[in-house]
Amino acid sequence: MSTFKALVVNKSDNEVEAEIKEIGLSDLPEGDLLIKVAYSSVNFKDALACIKDGNIVQNYPIIPGIDLAGTVVTSESGQFQPGDKIIVTGFGLGVSHFGGFSKYARVPAEWALKLPDGLTMREAMILGTAGLTAALSLFELQQNGIQPEDGPILVTGTSGGVGSIAAGIAAKLGYRVTASTGKPDMHEILLEAGVQQFLSREELLTDAKRALSKQQWAGAIDCVGGRTLSSILPSMRYGGVVAASGLTGGTELAMTVYPFIIRGVRLIGIDSVMVSKEKRAKIWELLASVYKPPMLERLSEEISLEQISERVGLMLKGRSRGRTVVKL
Repeated sequence: MSTFKALVVNKSDNEVEAEIKEIGLSDLPEGDLLIKVAYSSVNFKDALACIKDGNIVQNYPIIPGIDLAGTVVTSESGQFQPGDKIIVTGFGLGVSHFGGFSKYARVPAEWALKLPDGLTMREAMILGTAGLTAALSLFELQQNGIQPEDGPILVTGTSGGVGSIAAGIAAKLGYRVTASTGKPDMHEILLEAGVQQFLSREELLTDAKRALSKQQWAGAIDCVGGRTLSSILPSMRYGGVVAASGLTGGTELAMTVYPFIIRGVRLIGIDSVMVSKEKRAKIWELLASVYKPPMLERLSEEISLEQISERVGLMLKGRSRGRTVVKL
């Protein structure tokens, strides 16, 4: 191929513009692997990368797309061979290094993992960084001793990718899941996935200012942050665990130490960007097997490269739901 299409974001005169361009292999950054991209996905970070005040990109031009799945074309690493199907998420992909919104990508071999048995490339991108984050959250709850028989768990932000996938995984594993979402049109999908109860944002925030409230949740997966996380902590059961990964509800955390020193609550931060390759591989194997949520297709919508800008606009307005897969 001489040229191929990519969504390129550039900055000029203090304005940021995203447009489809024809680029060549020589335009790609250095890396051990040249990949023919089959699928990517649209994430909130990608939306931020496409706007002026997103505060996510330092150097332009950039090709967003923090997730990609594709086939190795050439390899300078003994870890991979041409023809290998691989997935790449996190690290600098789509933020400081050209990402998945391009027919071809070049990345360091250390960022890539072989596609595990049990997942197609499309399914891997329905999951993507969101699925990895959700699975890491469930993994940490399990590692910290929270089992289905210990009591119900709460998952917030379940209209989004991380929350909806986390709710589906938890229900599959036998947990009694209460889902918090501001979008009632997600209820049907979440019920099919095994969610047993719903809690509105308003109901969740009623105890936001209390140091301690009624003990409700054995575990919680918070994908929102801010007041939502502040409201969850006082309502955790003794020895409860909260896995926190979100900040769409704000970065401030107003709270007291009482949940920690009186009820022994544990708050665990979830990072899916720089998590080790060994742990990343383990979690992807779980996602391809016992963690694989049952409602992946219902949760996703497929779009083309040309439709990304429109989808980004909806995402920034809070009007997107589930997962958006990009077919390259």
